[in-house]
Amino acid sequence: MFKKVFRYIILGLGVYALIATLVITFYKDDPQAMIWQDREAFNKRFIAKLSIEQPTNLNHVLDDLGSPDLTYAKRADDNVWQVIFYRTQHVKSDGITTMDECTGLLFKNGELILWGPSAYETYMRQG
Repeated sequence: MFKKVFRYIILGLGVYALIATLVITFYKDDPQAMIWQDREAFNKRFIAKLSIEQPTNLNHVLDDLGSPDLTYAKRADDNVWQVIFYRTQHVKSDGITTMDECTGLLFKNGELILWGPSAYETYMRQG
């Protein structure tokens, strides 16, 4: 009797481990479904991992972070400049996301070139 119960316990733990591994491996976080605190932390972690050495395009960011909280775009000469903002820090509980609560990502022709506080300033100086 003990061997039978022990086998079922081992089998149950194995099935649980398999399901947990599959979920961790294949489940993609959906920023749109997160509560605002989790989304802020998710955005902050993603932006912290960005690197100039690893080129990143706009579609990659949109796929991973979802819709930005704020967006500005313009054409100057033959270039398209776009700055998108994702909320990364809570400032005031008023239900409105403002620029000071966000981190900006600046794209030139769809390629990420700058992020952080100077992204919007650089965007405004173009054209």
